[in-house]
Amino acid sequence: MRKDMSGRTLSRLSLLKIALVAGSALAAPSAVQAQAAPAPAQDQTAAPADAPAADDIVVTGFRQSLEKALNVKRISVAAVDAIVAEDIAKFPDQNLAESLQRIPGISIVRDAGEGRAITVRGLGSQFTRVRLNGLETIATSTDGASANRDRAFDFNIFASELFSSLVVHKTAEASLDEGSLGAVVDLNTGNPLAGKAGLHGALSAVASYNDLAKKTGPRLAGLVSWRNDAGTFGASLSAAYSKIYTLQMGNNSVRWAQARFDSVDGTPCFANTTGSIAAGTLAYTTARPNSGGTYRPSAACDRATLSFHPRIPRYGEINHMRERLGVTGSVQFEPTEKTKFSLDALYSRFKENRGEKWGEVLLRSNERSVDVVNPVYDANNNMIKATLNDAWVRTENYLRKSSTEFYQVGLTWDQDVTDKLRFTMVGGVSKSNADIPVETTIMFDDRDAQGYSYDYTDMRRPKLTFGTSVTDPANFQLAEIRDRPSNTTNRFKTVQLRTEWDVTDQFQIRLGGVWRRFNFDVAAYTRDASVCGNGGTSVVTSTSGTIACSLTSVFGPTAIYGFQVTPALSELFTLRPSGQPAGNTDQWLVANLPAAAAFTQLYSRPLVADAGNIRGVTEETRGGYLQADAKGNLFGLDYALNFGVRYVKTLQSSYGLVGAVNNTVKRSYDNWLPALNVALYPTQSVVIRGAVADVITRPSLGALTPGGSADGFNQRVSTGNPNLNPFRATNYDLSFEWYFARGAIASVALFKKDVKTFTQSGSITGLTYAQTGAPVTALNPSSPAAQSIGTVNDQLIQPIWTLQTTINGSGATLKGVELALQLPFNVFTENSFLRNFGIIANATFIDSSATFNLQGPITSAFVPATGALGPLSNVTVVNTLSNVSKTAWNGTIYYDDGKFSARAMVSYRGRFHEGASGTGNLLEGYGATTNLDASIRYKLTDNVEISLEGNNLLDTYRYRFTDWDADRNYENNHFGRIIMAGARFRY
Repeated sequence: MRKDMSGRTLSRLSLLKIALVAGSALAAPSAVQAQAAPAPAQDQTAAPADAPAADDIVVTGFRQSLEKALNVKRISVAAVDAIVAEDIAKFPDQNLAESLQRIPGISIVRDAGEGRAITVRGLGSQFTRVRLNGLETIATSTDGASANRDRAFDFNIFASELFSSLVVHKTAEASLDEGSLGAVVDLNTGNPLAGKAGLHGALSAVASYNDLAKKTGPRLAGLVSWRNDAGTFGASLSAAYSKIYTLQMGNNSVRWAQARFDSVDGTPCFANTTGSIAAGTLAYTTARPNSGGTYRPSAACDRATLSFHPRIPRYGEINHMRERLGVTGSVQFEPTEKTKFSLDALYSRFKENRGEKWGEVLLRSNERSVDVVNPVYDANNNMIKATLNDAWVRTENYLRKSSTEFYQVGLTWDQDVTDKLRFTMVGGVSKSNADIPVETTIMFDDRDAQGYSYDYTDMRRPKLTFGTSVTDPANFQLAEIRDRPSNTTNRFKTVQLRTEWDVTDQFQIRLGGVWRRFNFDVAAYTRDASVCGNGGTSVVTSTSGTIACSLTSVFGPTAIYGFQVTPALSELFTLRPSGQPAGNTDQWLVANLPAAAAFTQLYSRPLVADAGNIRGVTEETRGGYLQADAKGNLFGLDYALNFGVRYVKTLQSSYGLVGAVNNTVKRSYDNWLPALNVALYPTQSVVIRGAVADVITRPSLGALTPGGSADGFNQRVSTGNPNLNPFRATNYDLSFEWYFARGAIASVALFKKDVKTFTQSGSITGLTYAQTGAPVTALNPSSPAAQSIGTVNDQLIQPIWTLQTTINGSGATLKGVELALQLPFNVFTENSFLRNFGIIANATFIDSSATFNLQGPITSAFVPATGALGPLSNVTVVNTLSNVSKTAWNGTIYYDDGKFSARAMVSYRGRFHEGASGTGNLLEGYGATTNLDASIRYKLTDNVEISLEGNNLLDTYRYRFTDWDADRNYENNHFGRIIMAGARFRY
């Protein structure tokens, strides 16, 4: 098996003992490699001089897991942080992402109140590579909008009980998988040969309650492991199951936009005309309300047009039912000290039902018919308050059923060829299949409602009031139905060879090669339809996607734009506390989904391919690395280092819709990625680390396909770009670590990322639909553009369309500092009570600069040459890189006496943007958040423990904005507190 630099034979179990990591913790190969880095001449595994003596009480529980993790960090040459399980099937947190946020420089993104994705040192989840038992992987799930179509890893599909450790590599090494500007994260399940001989196991049962949903779900986990006395054969099996119910309550604007209204404070904005626009000889005659005519400039109308108003102001409820099942298995066979085989497998199934109920006004694309009364504007050019007549009131009931299945199988062969030469052969496959068989929305409309008012004086808590009754079925018609099933599948195969040669006791060479193939495929379909189009009873062919209103024997009497709503087709929705002010309308009718779907025969309608969203990428990488590891003493200073270079060639093949034809685009590129890590040991308790490396992250998978989508509501076509370059950067790191006592550390880390290339949104405006290159079949059949085909005002032939894609951007910089402290109170007190306390705290401060070329506000309400509303302007904005919070911190205070333990953690993440927005808004993102979690555990016996935990105890609201400077509300919602009570048994 592995040797240390002095040539001694070391089993993996011995390595774990050296790192003071007992049991099954950090047993996966990737974690062992982090520990196997060359150590300085002095014994870096020894405790500091002021550490407790060997006969002191042995630390267990949460404090023990902290010490294990600290040892992993301390003996590594590169910058590494870790989270280690307290015991088998006992991870410190209920969610992997929530556990990772305790590591300096890491913040998390929450979905439905749970940690879902991470950012490392300001870089989003797409810049982080995740390996499962040493194999790179992508686990796809769904979020609020769609399936994950990026390289980001969804941590919420796995139960935390399945894992023994997380290891975060913050600096690159030549021997470490490429693809990260941020970090490489190793998720490790158990290793049976690292445990004790005989049969061992654990079982936990927890009840999880959400105080907003007022529902309880189970969380069950179990592990069994066996190892023979000789330590040559071991096997383990673990399983976890959970079902949780949560609610998400709040408001949403679906962005803000500019548009021309029918009238403003009684001033008509449109009229019939005579004469020529181009010649400037227009003469205005009798005004035409609601539709048609030519825009008539005026001070009132121009100001309303050029200001921003909410596109779809609304309150509503989102309910989630999430069910997880995870199973891991491992078999290990070590016939001799020189040969070892490991087979690891993991299966996970994540199912979610997501329901949404909204009461709204559909201003989007319908402003032409709306009369604005008493508008109020703020300093950011927002129409923050107004009363609307002839408004298009809509209620929605939405249901999405999704399921993600993930599996991975990996086989590892470790072989010592000689005492100085060894190799590891790794092969594996994984597949992640995110399926959405049902994504249904049914809409009720009242398209001439009077007296609707909105008030966004408080952007986070608007007041929305309906002047016309929204609880009376007689005021509504069933107007639109949608169903949009889709599937996203990721497949991954890899073979790797890693070799190590101990040239001398102080010098080692590592040489390896890798082959990977990654397949990403997405397919989407629609059953969308406007019940009667935009104009009454005309029978339209099925190719347009509309239902023929003349079928009165099936659907009931013919209506103006839909079918009359009845009590049998509807249900009353009551909004619970969502931050809404007094006077807000809190009740409205929504469709009864089963009844309305049956009435419209929704699921009997044929599926129509969403042509632009049937696309995919095949990415094959071939490469290798050469790395040298050395240690020694220079001028009395102990040091350890590794340096080397990694070469990788990427072959990419993307398919999708190009114009009206499916096409395949192929390309290839290669990269040389040098890396250097140095660790200096001026004293027994101080480590200074430095690193420099060239790194890459390949572009988003969805952005690499030539296909895309057509938005017939906002006249925008979005498409991918197969010729995107990878993100390239040079990373610099310098850290100072002081291990001043057992289990204690104070550290400062400085980092800089010089990003040479990154991708960003790019667009061209003023195009006809044909000039965008998208086929008519890409339009959603219920959109205004699709329904205007062949009419006098055909939007397809007007130069009002925007083509939006992703382009290669210029360079950017990111630099920052991490501060961290881990302090058990027994360092400075002998008090029997106080010495059981401790704190963990860290803070990250980042400065970043990047240039974005965006589409900004419309600046002309009337273009003299055409009479049209002016196009979006081109704007250059300097801000941070996407997903960068300038400040983030978290702190934990804990008590652990071996029998009773308690801890509370507060985490803060500053404001950040996610990149380009739309409809003239610049850089949308999220406001600052503060979250509080806590837990209490008590051991009844050595083998039985009870627990009480609480997540999101502050019931923090998540505020999302749609423009960085104007701070326009996108959404503001909360998820409720989650309380978990349970027990754990071990044997």
